[in-house]
Amino acid sequence: MRILTRRSCALAFFLLAGLTQSAPLHAQAAQVELVAVPNRPTFASTAETVQRGVFEVEYGFEAAKGHQNINGLLKWGVFKNLELWFLNNPIQRDAGVAGMGDSGAGFKFAMIPQKKAIPKVAVLYVATLPTASAGLGAGESGHSVQMLFSKDLGKHHIDINEGVQFVGRPGASGYDRNYFTALSYFHPLTGKWGYTGEIAGFSRTNAATPATMTLLHAATYNVSPRLILDAGAYFAVYGDLPRVTFFGGVTYSIANLYHLHSAHKPSKN
Repeated sequence: MRILTRRSCALAFFLLAGLTQSAPLHAQAAQVELVAVPNRPTFASTAETVQRGVFEVEYGFEAAKGHQNINGLLKWGVFKNLELWFLNNPIQRDAGVAGMGDSGAGFKFAMIPQKKAIPKVAVLYVATLPTASAGLGAGESGHSVQMLFSKDLGKHHIDINEGVQFVGRPGASGYDRNYFTALSYFHPLTGKWGYTGEIAGFSRTNAATPATMTLLHAATYNVSPRLILDAGAYFAVYGDLPRVTFFGGVTYSIANLYHLHSAHKPSKN
């Protein structure tokens, strides 16, 4: 999900992964059953949420003519159907200007479970935090709300997002507004490989930000249930975007923090 053009830094991935290696053996045993719930590599977000207590990260990069970044999403399952989000772009480069990108914080709440013909339904809210270096971000805080619909049809998985984004006006009051629509599709291939395709777009925000539409194609590889790699490209159909943007990244379910807390509790004698 790229409300901010998501993801973060690979170094942090290895540092966080090291936490699981230092955990007690019985805590690690509980982590074996963790299953990653990636929003990557699409612009769309799934209505599925991470397991209760699970801390999960999504890291990646984008590379195109005049645009590069490293971006990240941190997720924590507070309750069974409630997931907290923190997004940031620690490195961003556009038109030769490099620095930090915007950040964001929010939540995903799953409201309706998937049943027969009914898809899973969730709502996603993200507040944009203007942490970017001059000229690289929105310049003001903003808000976005999306309805997420996810459905499994045999081995086929479909995600549909519909939302509205309120973009702050630098140096002025009020917000500009645009609408977001995305349809993504996933199907497993041979072995641990899978394919993801998507069509997504934003409506016109203001005179300086025209509407955009992209087509995305990506391959995924399940190293394990808790670790998923992805790589691919998205293509600008229209809008002020690079013609082709390449990307790659990882989704990793680090640990169930509730289990770790229980494992480190002193025993009562």
